[in-house]
This record gives sequence, C-alpha cells and structure tokens, in this order.
Amino acid sequence: MRQFIITAFLVIASSISLSAQTKITPDEAAKHVGDSVTVCGKIFGGRYFDRGENKITLLNMGAAYPQSPLTIVIEADSRKNFSNKPEEFYADKQVCITGIIKEYKGKPQIIITKEAEIIVKP
Repeated sequence: MRQFIITAFLVIASSISLSAQTKITPDEAAKHVGDSVTVCGKIFGGRYFDRGENKITLLNMGAAYPQSPLTIVIEADSRKNFSNKPEEFYADKQVCITGIIKEYKGKPQIIITKEAEIIVKP
C-alpha cells in the first residue's frame, strides 16, 4: 500500500511539473494567458521608467516596442535583485524566462522578481 501511495504521488507531481514547463515562443504568449510557461527569445531592448510612483523596467521580447509580442516586467521592489541594469544587460541577448503569463491592457507579460528567473542562452 505504501508503495502505491508513493507511486501515485510521483505521478501526480510529475504531471504538475510537466504542465508548468510548457515551452513556447514569444509569438505564442497571447494564447497562454494564465499558464505557467517557459518562453525563450531575443530581448529587443527595454526601458527603465524611473519617474513617477510606479518605477518599472520593461523588456521587449520577440520584437522591438511596440510590436513586441511579450513584455517582461520588473517592478520597482525587484530591480534591486539584479546585479546589472536589466534594460541594458539583456538587450540583444537570447534568454529564457519561466513564469505565469498575465495580460495588461490586452498584451501578454511575465513579471519576474529576481535575476535567476531570466536565463541568458549561450
């Protein structure tokens, strides 16, 4: 009985893990709002908005703004978790990001909070 419970747990855990690791392209992001996915693509630039009360960093994945199919968002409180200026460091690099796709004003975005959530591909 114990072995059955352990086996059932492992099957359920691996199912959940696999569903959270769906790999998509930036162009497919709009079809996956609400899903936990891994998105790999080029960062075509970004911008740090340092004025006003909502100081955010936006990185454009898949194309330059305003045609970028996916925006990577780093909120003000999370910017300190990055060793470099994200809008400069990740520009023109191929990266992979894992997170939940949300929608903001009709466009897909992923909010990241730390450097470990954005992996630069060699």
